[in-house]
Amino acid sequence: MLINLKGKDIICTQELSVPEIRALLQLADQMKKNRYNPQFSSLLKDRTFLMFFYNPSLRTRISFEAAATELGGHAQFLEPKTMRLKKTRGGIEVQAGETIEDAAKVLDRYACGMGIRILETSVDNYGDGNALLREYARWMEAPIINMADDKYHPCQGLSDIMGMQQHKGKLRGRTLLMTWAHGALARSYCSVHENLLISSRLGMNIRLAYPRGYDLPPEEIAKVRKNCSENGSSFDIIHDPDEAYSSDVDFVYSRNWFGPDFYQIGKDKEIARAVAMTDWICTEERMKRTCNGLFLHPMPLDRGKEVTDEVASGTRSIIIDIAENRLHTQKAIMAMTMAGLPVKLETTEG
Repeated sequence: MLINLKGKDIICTQELSVPEIRALLQLADQMKKNRYNPQFSSLLKDRTFLMFFYNPSLRTRISFEAAATELGGHAQFLEPKTMRLKKTRGGIEVQAGETIEDAAKVLDRYACGMGIRILETSVDNYGDGNALLREYARWMEAPIINMADDKYHPCQGLSDIMGMQQHKGKLRGRTLLMTWAHGALARSYCSVHENLLISSRLGMNIRLAYPRGYDLPPEEIAKVRKNCSENGSSFDIIHDPDEAYSSDVDFVYSRNWFGPDFYQIGKDKEIARAVAMTDWICTEERMKRTCNGLFLHPMPLDRGKEVTDEVASGTRSIIIDIAENRLHTQKAIMAMTMAGLPVKLETTEG
């Protein structure tokens, strides 16, 4: 099967077909094994990839810049404060400026693609960041790549899966424990959503653990349930931090996320509430109850709160491998969507 993603926006992996996901992972694996192979180093020669950052980053900016360079192109960093863009709040214009339509049409003439990073602290309501990406995608012919918004993080999800496959092979039938953890960062849903969606899409059993009051958005849970149902895999929700860890768990993803009322109560109150629930932490004792379980996390880690140092820096941790994978999955995305590199899919399982 030949997979072609030329011109396709990558906003959430749920919007890709399973063969498209597998093709991206297959190409990323080839690129990792042959990092500086000439067959890849000129795919974006003399082309510019725009990176639009509403929020700062470490891995995202560096990995995308490195990806563009290794494909023979150039990544250009943009910030909203350097552009005269119209600002609205609740549908009301609060600062005059250029519309997304006009800006997008101009940027389309300059670049082969654009990545956008806009998290919860840069929007007034849940979903506004994702809506902004889709508005740019509406007006641009060049592909839009989601570099993390307030709902999804496809590059991270693909990198998680790549790391999980590298360490345990085929994932269908294996069990992922996604557990809430206390912490002082009031994290958004994007990485959590993406991992749950892509893992369930590829046939994994999902166990979701969190304290009452930290429910994820129901529309995303409905998608995960549907993915599991279609694959014949299990989906369970548990509200006990100890019960979640058991002998059938292959992977543990311990991550803080804010409660559904975050946009009403604000970051300070959310942090004060979350840091008090100290029993919700990934420890070596808990990891020992799993099936040689591996620890994953998108980083940055809130060490001592989301996970102990013993686990994060131990042999069970694959977080650095996954962080490296961001470079390779993003190269694969850029090669397929911007350079139009087709991929002959070698397997339908993974």
